[in-house]
Amino acid sequence: MKHIEAVPEISVLVPVFNEKGNAGPLAREIDAVMQRLGPSYEILFVNDGSTDGTLEELLETLSSLPSLRILDLDGNFGEAAALTAGFQAARGRFIVTLDGDGQNDPADIPKLWQRFQEGFLAVSGWRQKREEGFWLRVLPSRAANWLIARVTRVPLHDNGCGLKIYRAEVAQRVQLPKGFNRFLPAILGVRANEVAEVPVHDRRRRHGTSHYGLSRTLIVLRDLLAIPFLLSYPQAFEALWKWFGIAGIFVAVIWGGRGNFFALTGALLFSLLAYAIWWNLRRFNAAQRLGVYRLRREFSRLVDRALVTQDRQRVGER
Repeated sequence: MKHIEAVPEISVLVPVFNEKGNAGPLAREIDAVMQRLGPSYEILFVNDGSTDGTLEELLETLSSLPSLRILDLDGNFGEAAALTAGFQAARGRFIVTLDGDGQNDPADIPKLWQRFQEGFLAVSGWRQKREEGFWLRVLPSRAANWLIARVTRVPLHDNGCGLKIYRAEVAQRVQLPKGFNRFLPAILGVRANEVAEVPVHDRRRRHGTSHYGLSRTLIVLRDLLAIPFLLSYPQAFEALWKWFGIAGIFVAVIWGGRGNFFALTGALLFSLLAYAIWWNLRRFNAAQRLGVYRLRREFSRLVDRALVTQDRQRVGER
């Protein structure tokens, strides 16, 4: 059967955390769409430390879905780490990603695939008529996307859409620390002329509740400060911003001693800004050295039993 070949053409990657009720049906939906699409494929679910029975639901689905592989992570490492795990484990030449909550419609995959074959390194979905609250979800998302597009110079309207297609060699370039998935594909080194957008359908979540809230927008703004430096020379800028932060504190002490409140406040704010940039560069660089997740086991119809790995296995070890 073409869809359980050891080296499929497409890997469909879905990170999940506490998505019982969504994960199994979504796997079957994806399989039905990929059967019609044509190229050989595998479906790769990454269980990011779920505690609600998501893994058990996927294991039940595995018995009737030969195309399915399941990576079970040794803890909850976040969506960015789960994507990294899937990118590294994917066997396909091309990787399709979807969110595990079922709001991305697998029926849109053929549209992205058709656009992707025009020669782009990445193609992203652009959700239309969002099925979420405007003030708490849609409006903050639009503001964040506007800022991300200008900072990264990759003009995507919907960086938060989980439905994307990448060339495997592009997706496997870096290890993604927590939260940095929001800046894909720019963080993978894809330039503006190498990525395209396709309007896609946004569905309502059928089961469970969203793992994201308004606070995510504030976190995006904090992390975004480091992106221009991360995209050029992250190691060099890590050291530079550390010293900027120290210098800011030194200046604050001097002006504080002179009773200049405004200069003191400005220096402290600058030092805080420098620390935020340094901290994000530091954890990005550390992720490249140490990895971002641990794999507990893999389940697949391609093997006789679960493959149990060492608890301390790192992403970079191949």
